[in-house]
Amino acid sequence: MTTEAPVLLALDLLGTFAFALNGALTALRVARLDIVGVVTLGMITALGGGIIRDVMLDSLPPATFSDWRYLAVAAGGGLIAFVFGRHLDRLNSSITVLDAAGLSLFAVTGAGKALALGLGPAQAVILGAVTGVGGGTLRDVLVRQIPSVLSSGLYAIPALVGATATVVVTLLGVYGLPTAIGAAALCFGIRMVGVHFGLNAPMPRAAPGPGSDDG
Repeated sequence: MTTEAPVLLALDLLGTFAFALNGALTALRVARLDIVGVVTLGMITALGGGIIRDVMLDSLPPATFSDWRYLAVAAGGGLIAFVFGRHLDRLNSSITVLDAAGLSLFAVTGAGKALALGLGPAQAVILGAVTGVGGGTLRDVLVRQIPSVLSSGLYAIPALVGATATVVVTLLGVYGLPTAIGAAALCFGIRMVGVHFGLNAPMPRAAPGPGSDDG
């Protein structure tokens, strides 16, 4: 086992827990599901990105199904959110913060695992971003919301930045827990700045309406 493996595992499990809480809290707030629905949505949110990553890497069976810790952490996060949901929901923007945390951690672990399995830098960046947004996208689809990756300009971009930072430090030979946390913090910071200031990536201009003088 390489020295990177424990770092990837720790961050992967932390991201799994953050997304599980996020998905379960979303179920409580938006869909008002029962305990089965809350835990299920939490687990899908937590595990979806990792499953997509492992399938695309042909790393089968996915870590979710070969390591009991992923299922345990995801289920535990969902149960904690169900039991203490009212208290957690009082935290300022708890769902957004947890979503940003999961996004950041998964972007780093996705890129790191892609590099560890021999993919090139560009492919690792893309896969890191896909890993980061995968679980949140599945969550939003299941509660019939427009996925954040499509509606928020600073959602995929922070994931790409975090994955790129991971690739750079890995290629420089300095990848480890401090640099991995730094890459995740960079992604998290960009995402939260975007949320705080309502920033979005450039969007196309709206088509002129009837009778408009434009054009």
